[in-house]
Amino acid sequence: MKKLIVAGVMALGVFSASAQNKIGYISLDELIGVMPEAEKADTELKEYQVSLQQQGQDMMKELGDKDSIFVRDSAKLSPSMREIKRNELIALYQKVQGWNQQAQDMYQQKLQEKLAPIRDKAMQTVKTVAKENGYSYVLDANSIMVGPPGDDLIDLVKKKLGIKDAAPAPAQKTPAAAPKKP
Repeated sequence: MKKLIVAGVMALGVFSASAQNKIGYISLDELIGVMPEAEKADTELKEYQVSLQQQGQDMMKELGDKDSIFVRDSAKLSPSMREIKRNELIALYQKVQGWNQQAQDMYQQKLQEKLAPIRDKAMQTVKTVAKENGYSYVLDANSIMVGPPGDDLIDLVKKKLGIKDAAPAPAQKTPAAAPKKP
């Protein structure tokens, strides 16, 4: 009997403690998307991507030019010189082939470099808002399939970051229904 009472008191304590926990959620991707720092990083990343593409195009042009010269002049070259030029073309071709993967790797590294401080700032602000408003748990809205009801913290965090929402679009008027003909 004593064990049953102790178990009941413990269950009641756990239940009441969990009832006091506030749960909130936020879409971290949405938050980062509206941060001014993200817009600046996005612009810089687009410029970086364009420069990488330009480098790739320059390498392709160089390969095309050297290939044309080789085709045009190969008959005039000695066999050993032709072999040297062919090997140079093969090396340049391999460099061009590897460039796409290298450019993707460089872009991903730059992306992580630019987004890490933005993500850290967003996470720190979410933690601060959660603490200030008494939330025990904050979940990422993009990962929740099923869960207890919670509060969306996006507006509180935007306010804390000083991000103003865009003005809501004016409500569209629906045209009046045409009178029915008898």
